[in-house]
Amino acid sequence: MLDFKKVIADSIANAVELNSDELYSFIEIPKDSENGDYAFPCFKLAKELRKSPMVIAEEIKEKIELNSEIIEKVDVVSGYLNFFVNKSKLAQVVIEEIQQNNEYGKSDIGNGKNIVIDYSAPNIAKPFHIGHLRSTVIGGALYKIYKYLGYNTIGINHLGDYGTQFGKMIEGYTMWKDEYNLEGNPIEQMMDIYVRINNLCKEDENVLEKCRNNFKKLEDGDPYCVELWEKFKELSLKEFEKVYELLDCHFDSWNGEAFYSDKMPEVIDILEKSGKLQESQGAKIIDLEDKGINTPIIIKKSNDSTTYATRDLAAILYRARTYDFDKALYVTSYEQVLHFKQVFETEKLL
Repeated sequence: MLDFKKVIADSIANAVELNSDELYSFIEIPKDSENGDYAFPCFKLAKELRKSPMVIAEEIKEKIELNSEIIEKVDVVSGYLNFFVNKSKLAQVVIEEIQQNNEYGKSDIGNGKNIVIDYSAPNIAKPFHIGHLRSTVIGGALYKIYKYLGYNTIGINHLGDYGTQFGKMIEGYTMWKDEYNLEGNPIEQMMDIYVRINNLCKEDENVLEKCRNNFKKLEDGDPYCVELWEKFKELSLKEFEKVYELLDCHFDSWNGEAFYSDKMPEVIDILEKSGKLQESQGAKIIDLEDKGINTPIIIKKSNDSTTYATRDLAAILYRARTYDFDKALYVTSYEQVLHFKQVFETEKLL
């Protein structure tokens, strides 16, 4: 493969009459791609040439001879020579190497390091929609890339399998179960139940309160609520697995929100001891205004049930202990930016 750094080092060596191998070791890759593909810091030559880096850079630029088919241009910026590679030539060189090397790009840079990737995460009892497809495809690609780089990669499908929505599902199914056969086209059937009960909740506050209480009973282990919830989950996963099979997407953990139900009390206890947890209209919150976040994070609702955020906090704590990760990635939609700002800032208290 053509070594662009070698081409640059040889060109500089010819211009200043110095050893090419030593110059090669000085060449860097700029942090900002706008500053070129390679950079040569001229202060490395200041002592030997007895000139300022800026003067050296200008003189080399005047003398240097470059093949425009390999290096398009060279700029001088603050004592650096910034080299821009001809992209057509680069593409040609890379394609040739890929054709000759079945393991192109593979490395062991991640050897001994753990990376947790949280992606896909559909809600059970609802259709797998385009937003989940995006997260699934991007997350699945990252999973395979990190594995290819030698990392011990853990793919997690943090299923949306908890929350007030399941209190609604339980209520709706209890009211209208004779109208539905969940064994035939289950996602569509469950979604229809959810839409109906959700609309009823908007019309009748008493029904909404029953749904909230159903979720509280689910958290407390009520046998009827748990049995129904497990049924909704089992039917949903069968449908989701068909999609994952098509996408060749696999997970090492299917621990969704419900998995953390018995792990949240510790989180709440730690937050209590931090002195940051405060009461607001019967709920437990943490004010993050001093961190530049105007919306407080709700840790516990006024009826004592937990929130999506509490479960995310418990998940990070569990993953840190279980996987001892070097990095944890979340592949989610942009709409969740505020949520994760709140969670990551609160996580520092744990």
